[in-house]
Amino acid sequence: MRTPLMLSTALLTLALSVLLMTGARDPQAAGADTPPGRADSRLETIVLGMGCFWGAEKFMGQLPGVVDIEVGYANGDAAVPGNYQAVLAHERALREGKTTARNHAEVAKVTFDPDQVSLEAVLRKFWETHDPTQGDRQGPDVGSNYRSAIYTVNEAQQRVARRSRVVYEQALAEAGLGSITTEIAPLKVYLRAEEYHQDYRKKHPVGECGLRPTGVPYPLAAEPDPQPAPAVVRLEGKALAQDRQLVIFEAEGCASCKQFKAEVLDHWQSPVPVARTFATSAPTGWTLEKEVFATPTLVLFENGREVSRYTGYDGGQARFWKWLGFRLLTPEQRRIAFEQGTERAFTGSHLDEKRPGTFVDPITGAPLFRSDTKFDSGTGWPSFFNPVEGAITLHDDGSHGMRRVEVRSASSGIHLGHVFDDGPAPTYKRYCINGKVLKFVPDAGK
Repeated sequence: MRTPLMLSTALLTLALSVLLMTGARDPQAAGADTPPGRADSRLETIVLGMGCFWGAEKFMGQLPGVVDIEVGYANGDAAVPGNYQAVLAHERALREGKTTARNHAEVAKVTFDPDQVSLEAVLRKFWETHDPTQGDRQGPDVGSNYRSAIYTVNEAQQRVARRSRVVYEQALAEAGLGSITTEIAPLKVYLRAEEYHQDYRKKHPVGECGLRPTGVPYPLAAEPDPQPAPAVVRLEGKALAQDRQLVIFEAEGCASCKQFKAEVLDHWQSPVPVARTFATSAPTGWTLEKEVFATPTLVLFENGREVSRYTGYDGGQARFWKWLGFRLLTPEQRRIAFEQGTERAFTGSHLDEKRPGTFVDPITGAPLFRSDTKFDSGTGWPSFFNPVEGAITLHDDGSHGMRRVEVRSASSGIHLGHVFDDGPAPTYKRYCINGKVLKFVPDAGK
């Protein structure tokens, strides 16, 4: 028979067991950190940069179906700390040329229920509530930390984001506005912002943020994809040139990519082989120094490793060729090509070259002079009486107290030499050219 004391002890033990079991099932009691809206596996998350993240949080939070907004810093170099003062200090260092490390963007991490709101509707709100044409700024807020960006968590989001950019860019073009500069890339780094930045507009309703929408609505009846976008396949490293290879990283709907293709790639004669890809990863077996974060990004690889990159294109052909030329030319060639230098007489190349062929630009490969227009001027520099049509441009040169006419390559803009009026018939011109910035290509079989 149990005594009253034994019965009381048993009941106490049972109650304590129940309490401990209940606590173990309680996430908070067990020390679990489950952010709001993350427990439901149906929810989706995308990270959006629209300039000042206070405004991004406010406007994106107004969309029905969005269940949580968190602000933070994303897709900068991992070495850049994820706090407000560090991001501002890093932007100052970038402006002063003290660093080249990529800064984080101010972003809003948007969690939404796809049963209530589609990803395209989320992106429609994104496009309509800021100006995606301003590059590294948003209204009065200037800096790469204020860039417009869509950072995705899977390839499906990438496809929808790229398609929405095409749709909205067309709407902007019809309204007479500029091209979209928004970066669309996989989310690589995300760091939650300080607590005082969270729900900032709820805590401080007075004041304004720098978001400046264009006023152009996103088309509501956008054409759907006729078929799913094909999977993006990385370039195969073994199939590319091992010693030197230029890879162009592009994106669907990228207006700058199309411009670069039309102005440069469609006329490509450079000795450097070129390949294009929609992938954001290096060719298989090769190495990128850092992630590709904008398009077009042009990366020069040597022996499978990145040695230099050129990001973006806005029509500056001369800048692009100068960038490539600094990798292809020797220091002496660079001095002549980019600093209007002159080689010493009788020290350059091709003085005695008489084979049938063409002298070409050493960077672009574009023809400059045919060998049958070359003559011995006795000056110590290769001389020609006629260039290939459209191959050169002429410029007044008043350097060194002289009045001369400078000759530049039309394709790359590099300095070649000068032209004088003491040449042979039929032109009576002498194009006096630095041999070190000429490359000779003999005719086939010669």
